Amino acid sequence: MTKSGHKGISRIDCPERKTVGWYVRVRLKKVTKSKFISDSKYGGKEEGLKAALECRNQLEKELGKPRTDFVIVGENPRNNSGVVGVRRAVKKYIGKDGAVFLNEVYEVSWNAGREKKGRTSVSIKKYGEAAAFRRACAIRRQKEQLMYGKPVTSKWADALGKVCAA
Repeated sequence: MTKSGHKGISRIDCPERKTVGWYVRVRLKKVTKSKFISDSKYGGKEEGLKAALECRNQLEKELGKPRTDFVIVGENPRNNSGVVGVRRAVKKYIGKDGAVFLNEVYEVSWNAGREKKGRTSVSIKKYGEAAAFRRACAIRRQKEQLMYGKPVTSKWADALGKVCAA
């Protein structure tokens, strides 16, 4: 959250350069849209902030970004499943006798609040590759629904084809 108290909106006060107003910046999937909202054009600091909020909301709509104060994760090169918040991983367990067990899983992660993260996993051994992936995606969609009001991505079927093709 910036000093304005609003995500994606920063205050710029540089009267010597005649730059006094709000800077709006929205980014999603390597695309950034920005605009400067001048106080003088909108009749003062408070009216400028209202215009900046409307501008930010409009830019988010143009990019297809849901309106939320949570961080929206775009594409990540470390993601190996093709679905944000779902990754294939190997978990290591140590048995009572000290033996080491490895379990391949699809790990699901999400923001559970401003400063909390949620995480769970679905066993590939228990459900099979495709069913485990589908379950993990269903969990992620459910968490997106709670966080953002709607699922962020619609590429679940494409990702399933990539994951289960191997």
